Amino acid sequence: MCRNIKTLFNFEPPVTEHEIRDASLQFVRKITGFNKPSMANEIVFLTAVDEITTVATRLLQSLETTAPPKDREEEAAKKKARSVERFAS
Repeated sequence: MCRNIKTLFNFEPPVTEHEIRDASLQFVRKITGFNKPSMANEIVFLTAVDEITTVATRLLQSLETTAPPKDREEEAAKKKARSVERFAS
């Protein structure tokens, strides 16, 4: 999976529309291989981002869990610690 696409479910504070759109954009970039589409492909590229954002939003709003929400800062600290360990010289 693309490393830039982050888990968005069950966080406190909840995910924002902007974060869902960013993940959707990363997904479309990954599967198309375009960082920025040509003018000929721009409309279909952005339409795909919009549609995936809509579906992802609906999915995230429909999911249920009994687990307590994860703390964003705590999860970021864990990720940073794993990165330091992985890339330490």
